[in-house]
Amino acid sequence: MPNIALTPKQILSIRSHGESTYPEECCGLLLGTIAEGVKTLVEVWPTENAWSAEAQDNWPEQTGLTEKRRYAIKPEAMLRAMKHGRDRKLEIIGIYHSHPDCAAVPSECDRQMAWAEYSYIIVSVRQGTSEDLRSWSLDAEGNFQAEEIIAIEPTQIKK
Repeated sequence: MPNIALTPKQILSIRSHGESTYPEECCGLLLGTIAEGVKTLVEVWPTENAWSAEAQDNWPEQTGLTEKRRYAIKPEAMLRAMKHGRDRKLEIIGIYHSHPDCAAVPSECDRQMAWAEYSYIIVSVRQGTSEDLRSWSLDAEGNFQAEEIIAIEPTQIKK
């Protein structure tokens, strides 16, 4: 089972972002390192949910859905995060987003949009309060598998 290591403060940051954007989905990037099969989150990089009619054009089967049920990250935001990470010897190791009033389980759209090498942290936000937070990654067949979230202290992060 793949693993991702996060600090309590990072988990709180993701939860808080989900609560602050409720009832819409939040989204952001996970910057960190990968060593010995463990992804270690170093920096939570919140982004704007850029889902729009423009984003929807790329996913015609998603007709009529809004930011309450979908998210998109602008390519410019990805590029900024990549440059920021490169300067700090970090890479994008995943993406996080919230599921308002839904379980922290990937949707079919999440699966279709996912990249195999990334972790996908989903936080369930019900009635404005974060609940379950889980991490997922794609297996060789393109299906999501749960990732173990390892709680670490900030001092354990090698920058």
